[in-house]
Amino acid sequence: MFNVQFKIMNNGKKIPSIGIGTFTVTKETELTTALNEALKIGYRHIDTATFYQNEHIIGNVLNKWLTSGQVKREDLFVTTKLHIIDSFPEKVEEAVKASLEKLQLEYIDLLLIHCPVSCYVDENGGFVPAPTDHIGVWKKMEDEVDAGRVKSIGLSNFNMNQIEKIRASARIPPANIQVEIHPYHQQKKLREYCKKHDIVIVAYSSLGAPGVNHFYRAVGWHDHELPGVLTNPEIVRIAKKHKRSPAQIALRFALQLDLAVIPKSTNAERLKENFHIFDFDLSDEDMKDIEGLEQGIQTKIIDLKFLSPIITQHPEYPYKELIE
Repeated sequence: MFNVQFKIMNNGKKIPSIGIGTFTVTKETELTTALNEALKIGYRHIDTATFYQNEHIIGNVLNKWLTSGQVKREDLFVTTKLHIIDSFPEKVEEAVKASLEKLQLEYIDLLLIHCPVSCYVDENGGFVPAPTDHIGVWKKMEDEVDAGRVKSIGLSNFNMNQIEKIRASARIPPANIQVEIHPYHQQKKLREYCKKHDIVIVAYSSLGAPGVNHFYRAVGWHDHELPGVLTNPEIVRIAKKHKRSPAQIALRFALQLDLAVIPKSTNAERLKENFHIFDFDLSDEDMKDIEGLEQGIQTKIIDLKFLSPIITQHPEYPYKELIE
């Protein structure tokens, strides 16, 4: 097992610097096998969401590891997120209890608001943007901390103005923000803001989400060109220099930006490879070269419009720059 590092959140809780992401993995056999392999390797940080429709699979795996004594609950860190259809003050408690039941846990380590846009479900099962009450939802999440069902609370896919709105009124300040960061989309201003306000960042899509094309094809979104982070010549060159894979370079880059990462994989060898990033360092020159790959928000991979095209019209849609 490799040594894993931690980030200390503003409430004193530790979050492992690397976890396993589970977005788009809904086949029970595939996810069960991947989670078992990840836990054997040493992963203790597991990222899921109600929207991913796999909390029940994760719960079955964790229950077996916990009841067999192979892992202690205090050594696990499980993140889940409020679905956009549950991001209403009156729905928070029910949603948390439902996630706990599926995860077969007594508490959630980190609960995030998955998206700043709340939605209703129409008669056809589609998402319809609805009035959003961030402050009201946050207060109910604070109540979940008070009740002991949740240890830490945070946000996901929020922009700086939206984070500040929460932070300015919060009794329990956000401990974490989960956002997309990779070599083409580095979010320097957001990183500086979060450092100033002691908010730990967990980066998703830090490998450029090479497998998300399959998901977009499945939802009928064919017009999104994804950046090839792992085939970028600079990343490949630095990987050869360190005798590492491009994925390890991209993940190490994120770690040295003071981020935690949650790369998704169901491949045993890649799970090992992704975890093995704590025994080398990128030089200042390496970091500068990768920082030079920045291309801005136009290379953002997950912009939420795949949920519903009209989400971009919602006043709380966080990526106005993509549609201006």
